[in-house]
Amino acid sequence: MNLPPSQPARTAWSLHPGDVLGCYQDWPAPDIIIADGPYSVGEGYPGDPMNLAKLPEWYEPHVAAWARAATPRTLLWFWNTEVGWATVHPVLARHGWHYEQACVWDKGLRHAAGRVNSHTIRHFPVVTELCVMYSRPVELASGDKMLPLQQWMRAEWLRTGLPLRLANQACGVKNAATRKYLTADNLWYPPPGTALVAMAKYANQHGRPEGRPYFELACDERGVAAGWDEQRLQHRWEHTLRYRWHHVHGISNVWDCPPVSGPERLRGRGLRAAAGRQNLGADNSTHFNQKPLMLMRRILQACTDPGDVIWEPFGGLCTASVAAVQLGRAAYAAELVPSFAEAARERLQMASTNLFA
Repeated sequence: MNLPPSQPARTAWSLHPGDVLGCYQDWPAPDIIIADGPYSVGEGYPGDPMNLAKLPEWYEPHVAAWARAATPRTLLWFWNTEVGWATVHPVLARHGWHYEQACVWDKGLRHAAGRVNSHTIRHFPVVTELCVMYSRPVELASGDKMLPLQQWMRAEWLRTGLPLRLANQACGVKNAATRKYLTADNLWYPPPGTALVAMAKYANQHGRPEGRPYFELACDERGVAAGWDEQRLQHRWEHTLRYRWHHVHGISNVWDCPPVSGPERLRGRGLRAAAGRQNLGADNSTHFNQKPLMLMRRILQACTDPGDVIWEPFGGLCTASVAAVQLGRAAYAAELVPSFAEAARERLQMASTNLFA
């Protein structure tokens, strides 16, 4: 793997065959968590609450553990039904997870074929699931206050005593600094690292001497007062204080992708087979809701780099971890159901030896 020089070498993957609650404290801090846990839709997975109202209570210890382990750059991708996500969202928000967006997996009308009885159905056929993206809020010191990132950006510039318009000159832009980077309204978005570096350099050269350093991001123990290091500041901003994002044009938050089929679909060792049932019918899938590798790769390619740490606490067949290994990320997964864990381990072994198709 192409790991940053400051990080130790990590194993390609680790799979715990049991309850994940005992693993969190031993896993390295996650860059991304892909959580595909209980939906409470009656599929019969061991330990899943059958009552939707109990879903928040079930997730609570996991969400708390994720929050303790997370850094400002950690992203959480939470898979569930629409109502399942809505039920658990208050727990996520209470533990400091910030909603970014909901992505909709559209499985297509083929997914409804054979599942719909036109005489009894009283709603449109459901062919979607949600994968909801959450980030961690960043708070930084401005004077004697800890402020959210948007407020911190503006407060640091105002501390300099310089007019806001000079931030545009500092960044070499027409008006993006005042209209976007330093605005107090909902049009705000964080500047790229180069713009932050330019503002910090200008502020520390021209701002009130008694207020220096400005835009200090704790580059080292002394901060920037003894000699401002723009390279380290930019690195700190880009790689530590905000999550990664590699944008791909043409991809929206609606993911058109059919359910897994063909050679990618694992069959024959699921819960019904493990229970000794011989007549498995036409659908003898190992896992009722196996996720497509294409979607897991899409998530990982959008917001991780080689060497990043991926957590998959409710592994199932560990599709996210398989995608992570294929892409050179370090995967840490757990799975409670023995038949799923066995199948997942085989997939991960094949992925790590480049044999997985």
